[in-house]
Amino acid sequence: MLIRLWDWENNWTCAQVFEGHNHYVMHIAFNPKDNNTFASASLDHTVKVWSLGSGTPNFTLEGHERGVNCVDYSTSGDKPYLASGSDDRTVKIWDYQTKACVQTLEGHAQNISSVLFHPELPIILTGSEDGTVRFWHANTYRLESTLNYGLERVWTMTCQRGKQIVGIGYDEGTVAISLGRDEPAMSMDASGKLVCARHSELVQANLRSLNFSGDGNEMIQDGERLPVTFKDMGTCEIYPQIIEHNANGRYVVVYGDGEYIVYTAMALRNKTFGQGLEFVWCQSDAGVYAVRESNAVVKVYKQMKEVRTFKLDYGAEQIFGGHLLGVRSLTGLTFYDWLTGRIIRRIDNNPKGVYWNESGQLVALCTNDTFYILRYSADAVPDSNLPTINTNNHEDIDGYEKAFQLVPNGEVNNQVLNGRWFGDAFIFTTQGNRLCYFVGGEVFTLALLDRPMYLLGYLAKENRLILGDRDLQIVSYTLLLSVLEYETAVLRGDFTTADAILPNISKDQYTKIAQFLEKQGYRKQAMRVTTDMDHKFELALQLGDFELCQQIAMDGDAKTNEAKWKQLAEAACKACKFKYAEEYLSRTDDYASLMLLATSSGNRKLLEWIGKESATKGNDNIAFLARFLVTDLEGCLELLTNAKRFPEAAFFSRTYLPSYMPEIVEQWRNWLDKSNKASAKIANSLANPKDYPNLFPDLEEALSTEKWLKADRKARLNLPASAYPTQQLPGDRDLHAEMQNKSVLIEPSSFDDKLPFHANLISTTTINNNNYIPTIEEQQQETISPSVVIAPTTLQSNSNNRNDSGDSELDSVKLIGDEEEDEEEEADEEELDDDDDNEEEEENNNNDQVDVENEQIESWYDDDDDESDDNIVDEKPNSGLSGEVKTTLSGKGK
Repeated sequence: MLIRLWDWENNWTCAQVFEGHNHYVMHIAFNPKDNNTFASASLDHTVKVWSLGSGTPNFTLEGHERGVNCVDYSTSGDKPYLASGSDDRTVKIWDYQTKACVQTLEGHAQNISSVLFHPELPIILTGSEDGTVRFWHANTYRLESTLNYGLERVWTMTCQRGKQIVGIGYDEGTVAISLGRDEPAMSMDASGKLVCARHSELVQANLRSLNFSGDGNEMIQDGERLPVTFKDMGTCEIYPQIIEHNANGRYVVVYGDGEYIVYTAMALRNKTFGQGLEFVWCQSDAGVYAVRESNAVVKVYKQMKEVRTFKLDYGAEQIFGGHLLGVRSLTGLTFYDWLTGRIIRRIDNNPKGVYWNESGQLVALCTNDTFYILRYSADAVPDSNLPTINTNNHEDIDGYEKAFQLVPNGEVNNQVLNGRWFGDAFIFTTQGNRLCYFVGGEVFTLALLDRPMYLLGYLAKENRLILGDRDLQIVSYTLLLSVLEYETAVLRGDFTTADAILPNISKDQYTKIAQFLEKQGYRKQAMRVTTDMDHKFELALQLGDFELCQQIAMDGDAKTNEAKWKQLAEAACKACKFKYAEEYLSRTDDYASLMLLATSSGNRKLLEWIGKESATKGNDNIAFLARFLVTDLEGCLELLTNAKRFPEAAFFSRTYLPSYMPEIVEQWRNWLDKSNKASAKIANSLANPKDYPNLFPDLEEALSTEKWLKADRKARLNLPASAYPTQQLPGDRDLHAEMQNKSVLIEPSSFDDKLPFHANLISTTTINNNNYIPTIEEQQQETISPSVVIAPTTLQSNSNNRNDSGDSELDSVKLIGDEEEDEEEEADEEELDDDDDNEEEEENNNNDQVDVENEQIESWYDDDDDESDDNIVDEKPNSGLSGEVKTTLSGKGK
């Protein structure tokens, strides 16, 4: 019964008490136009209006038959109204200046619990305990809509300021709804003059006054909100829902609430008005328009005068303007001639939007999920002898089939929000907030939008598309009409016209044009047009122009180049351009890929280079594998020792290079000694093969095998790939058996006389052995007949051919290829007798020396003592060669 005013800034003290109601006070509302005035609703059936500072009411509004539950003030500037909801199931609209009831709203089945004037839209919302929310027109008080979400009773409603969102509170929860149309009530003519509605007020702006081509920060960016200054034009008598200019921009129509008014665009003078469900302009004649008065009647006007009435015998759900008048029904779309009423064509399609281009040759029919581009041929429609809309048999006539044809690729799966034609390009926004355009059967995306936007028009001079949203925010995006013309010419295959248009296009658009050409499959043309070097690189790569790609990659920065070189290498491998691939991979330090390439192609030099370069870059694993593949065992051992991997180095030397074991073990010991005391104990437990040969069985044989394998590997270096089928794999070889059956004596050695790589090698070719490896020169000869010249210093029996250490005395065996080199070989043999260490010079002369035990040598000859030194014994040693081998013995006999 009391109303108390509390001051929250003063510790919530009671500032004033208002007394006057005789029952519970249910609700109060402050007047938005006067903050010192408020109204209260009470169960005593009254609404009282109060002023701050006075404890008594200014006046009382009586008229409800039961208690009043809610009250609200109107925000409209020209209507001093307030609304009250009561338990008598009615809502009363009061004029608080005259204190009279203006209107009573009836329709709810239960008590009214909430009433609300929308702050922006001409709508009154009422909520009731019957679970429904009703929307009433604030001007006509007509019931517009009813909502029921099944959440029991409605208790409260509120609106979000600045947005058309309403929150509703129920017994079972809350609901937020959006009111009004997303498409803004605004229109722009070809000159850039914009007319739009702010509630019931019309405002105007000129977009050409904006600085679209400014420099630096002053230039308007794509998607940036335009600094539009609106000018008030006056108040409209109806609430605008649709605003649209006619074809020449002279007139503008405002439609809403089932009424329309045609104004002059400049001065906003009223030219005509009327009632109707829809209003559309004719595109071919600026003075012609049509009004759908009902589902069965469509009237056509010219120069504000009625010229034809379409009386339809089917239900018209929507009409569309353009070059032809479109009428949509449940069964499809029908195009009529504006003035004669003739049926041009019936189409089995129910579009929600129809958009014509300026020439009237193309039309877009937009459904919920697809749009169709049709070409209209006026020549297919005769000038006479066509039935009109008023004939009795028009239902059976579908018009002329050839009047409309679907363009190639003219069916596009896309949800169009709204669209416009500019030339032969259909530009549209989608439900997914994309700005796109269709030209020549292709859809291209211009921009991604952050909210639903609607196309208003195109400023040709500024090359700008203009868009707006429901909040009257205007943005623009750059679109060159010359680009559209160029793309249209390309899609038509008219390259002469396209080449003529290209110089008129700004160079900053060349990359976009190149991307368009690439999509059409014209990669060479795109590569010539594009100014983006990365794009040019991609195009050149697709075309296989490796030289251009290499030039572009060399000009870029290092980080970007690495990716380009890798792309080039991959493309070169696919194109079998392995020379290019080697170069490109080497620039990226991709040693793993280089190794794969080298091993696949059998490129020993590349493997050697990989082993060297990867080691300098710290890629020890790859360096080790590369050196191992080329049998650079000393290099592998060097990598292990440099990396202080002495245990691995020791086992590696034990397996492949036993002559290096003492040195490696000693380094291992020193490394352990320097680590810690525990490691020092481990170092003392390591046995050096040099000091403890008894702990290493068959060590002497291993050392001899090491020398023999060096010679064997050297002999195999120049084998061609074609020799692979005839060779034994390393894993299949029995080295022990080969050493037992060898006919070439390997000089026993000890750790003390270890020489550099190949220095201890006395024999590089094995005679009378199944594993003899012919040289490339020998393979190229039709008949292979090497001679072996033996110049023994002493020929003795096996029993007399042992020194104290058990080693055999060695004889020198010389391989020569022909008789012309005998003198040079004999000189080499004499030099070998004088100095056994001169093997390096013999290798440079490509002479192989072979030491043979006396017993093995004797087995090659017959026992005849009377043969001279030049006797020739014909024999085919088991060498795997097809030719006959002749062995020449020189020197003293037994």
